[in-house]
Amino acid sequence: MSYALLIDAGNTRIKWALAAPGAALGDWHAQGAHLHADAADFPAALDAAARGMPIGRVLAANVAGPAVKDMLAGWLAAPQLGIDAQGVEWFASVAQRAGVRNAYRNPAQLGCDRFAAAIGAHALAPGKAIVVANCGTATTIDAITADGTFLGGMILPGLGLMATSLARNTAQLPQIKPGKLPEGFADNTDDAILTGCLAAQAGAIERAFALHRAAECIISGGAAPYVAPAVPVPHRHVDNIVMIGLHAALRCA
Repeated sequence: MSYALLIDAGNTRIKWALAAPGAALGDWHAQGAHLHADAADFPAALDAAARGMPIGRVLAANVAGPAVKDMLAGWLAAPQLGIDAQGVEWFASVAQRAGVRNAYRNPAQLGCDRFAAAIGAHALAPGKAIVVANCGTATTIDAITADGTFLGGMILPGLGLMATSLARNTAQLPQIKPGKLPEGFADNTDDAILTGCLAAQAGAIERAFALHRAAECIISGGAAPYVAPAVPVPHRHVDNIVMIGLHAALRCA
């Protein structure tokens, strides 16, 4: 018996999870997340979490560039982890996988995190027209049909990027931190920025939901706890939808 290791290397953080054989989607034996600046903590944290149980397969999605991929590959080859190089797969967007057909004009051009999120959303809600919103450094909003066709979607700056852009490119607007959506119209500048940024995120999700005539919306990502309460359409907050998609892809391999 051995664990499956799932890795989601995004623009801000490297997230990972260990799944035991037969585990339900999202039921991790252990998980962790490291900012890129603290990524050197990853091998020790993984070694401690595995507790001597072998890691048989690795599926890693990387959108953070070749340097991060090389760094991760070096760590996965560490002798103490005992991972066979033949068991390491770098997840990529293809024409079809795990019950999802990729209808992107050039399937390989689709970000592998978006494809994994689509697989995860379809696995959690089979037979439903779904919109999946992954609210991270960027916010991606994608549509999957009831029969598992990934139609495409939208990409916009994430909540933090929107707020930072206003702070950097205006003379008198402050940098704000995400927080609870103010009720009604904001009566101070910090809340006005937050209201505007959250309304933009929620409005894009609502538009995608209506355009797709979706039955449900799945919201994930680091900013999801702030964005989800502002979304007026039926939705659920799911942690780590990319890793759930990776897990589903491994189970179907």
